[in-house]
Amino acid sequence: MSATTEQYDVIHKPVITEKSTMASENGAVVFEVAMGSTKPQIKEAVEGLFGVKVKAVNTTITKGKSKRFRGTSGRRKDVKKAYVTLEEGNTIDVTTGL
Repeated sequence: MSATTEQYDVIHKPVITEKSTMASENGAVVFEVAMGSTKPQIKEAVEGLFGVKVKAVNTTITKGKSKRFRGTSGRRKDVKKAYVTLEEGNTIDVTTGL
């Protein structure tokens, strides 16, 4: 496996919500990442894929909700999000894609 394949396995997709847009004004970008990924792996993947310098990585795990669909109960998946703070002068435009 090449290094870029592993980086794509760590970072799934950017999270574009109202809260993540407010975080981007302070130089942070929010990504949905693999559940087993660590902060150093996330930092290495973001720096490798986007060519930027990462200042800090904060993670949070959101537990999936129980929902009902057509009378049957189901459960949404658990999601791990990474708030990646970039060094001054570095930006990532998540609207364009990889």
